[in-house]
Amino acid sequence: PGAAVVSIDTHQLLMFIAAGWLLNLTPGPDVLYIVSNALRSGTRAGIVAGLGITAGCFVHIFAAAVGVGALLATSATAFTVLKWLGAAYLLWMGVRMLFSRAGGGNGAAIAAAQAAPRQQASLRAVFLGGFWTNVLNPKVAIFFLAFVPQFIAPATENKALAFVLLGVLFNVNAIPVNALWALAASWMARRVGAVQKGMHWLDRVAGAMFIGFGLKLAFTEQPSA
Repeated sequence: PGAAVVSIDTHQLLMFIAAGWLLNLTPGPDVLYIVSNALRSGTRAGIVAGLGITAGCFVHIFAAAVGVGALLATSATAFTVLKWLGAAYLLWMGVRMLFSRAGGGNGAAIAAAQAAPRQQASLRAVFLGGFWTNVLNPKVAIFFLAFVPQFIAPATENKALAFVLLGVLFNVNAIPVNALWALAASWMARRVGAVQKGMHWLDRVAGAMFIGFGLKLAFTEQPSA
C-alpha cells in the first residue's frame, strides 16, 4: 500500500522535466527580470535575480500543495472545477503566445534595457525584487495549480507530497536555465535583432505546448476514477 503514496510514471516524469526546461527557456516576466538585471549590472546580478525568482516560486509551490492536496483528496467537484479552470488558463496562455507579434513584448523591453546605462545594483535588492515579484504575482500560483496536477497519477495517495516533489523538481531544474539567461545577456547585447526573432519562435513553440497541456488537462479523469 505504501508504494502508491507517491506514484509518478517515469514517462510522465521525463515529460515534466522536458516541459519545465522549455517553459523556463520561454521569454516571460522572469526572463525579462533576469536579463534586464544582467544587462544593467552584470552577469552576477542576473544570476542573483534568478535565485530570487526561484525562492519566490517555492512559496507558491508549498502554499498550492496544501490547497491542492486537500481539495483533490476530498472533493471530486473541486477537482473538476480546478481541472477546467486550469485547462482554460493553459489554452489561453497557449493561444496568446502562439499568435504573439514578432519584435514586441519582452524582446522590445530587453532592447530598452540594453540601451539603458550600466549601473551597479545591490545584489540583496535584486534578489528581493525577484522574490517579491513572484510571491505577489497570482499568475505564478495559477500556473502551478494548472500545470503540476496533471502529472500526478490518479492512484497517488499523498497528492500534496507529490505536488511538492514535482514543484521542487521544476524549481531546481529552473536554476541552471536562469543562470544561462544571465550568461547569455552579454551575447544579447550585441545581437538584439536575433534575440527578438529567437524569442518570437520560442513563444510559438511554448504556445503550442501550452495548448497541448490544456487539452490534456481537460480530458484528465477524476482521481477517484
